[in-house]
Amino acid sequence: MLWIKALHVIGVVAWLAGVFYLPRIFVHYAEGRARGEDVRRLVVMARRLFGFMTIMAALAMLFGLWLWLGYHDDGRWLMVKLVFVAALLAYHDACRRLLARLERGAALPGPLALRLFNEAALLLVVPIILLAVVKPF
Repeated sequence: MLWIKALHVIGVVAWLAGVFYLPRIFVHYAEGRARGEDVRRLVVMARRLFGFMTIMAALAMLFGLWLWLGYHDDGRWLMVKLVFVAALLAYHDACRRLLARLERGAALPGPLALRLFNEAALLLVVPIILLAVVKPF
């Protein structure tokens, strides 16, 4: 079961790398587009990163489910953690929707809003980590 836990952590770390970097690409795109710069490469980068982070999210979920079924832990901490994980999946979907707008050449929110969006992921990740490590209840 430790191998499954290790694979789960690897999937989560790789997923979060994308979750934290993709919105930065959105910021650079919005700023570059406002200055009239060529931002086509950022669209390609964003598309590829989203594909990678989606695969990693699926693997993290798969190995997380495997762990849950293997340990049968139904503590309240896990249920609260899963609420935050669901919110992180909603954040992932919001990234997908922003990517679709970027690919169409549609306007994105301003750079400040995108920077705040980028930081919002941390408000979901910190409780997930604390609940998984500390298991407070």
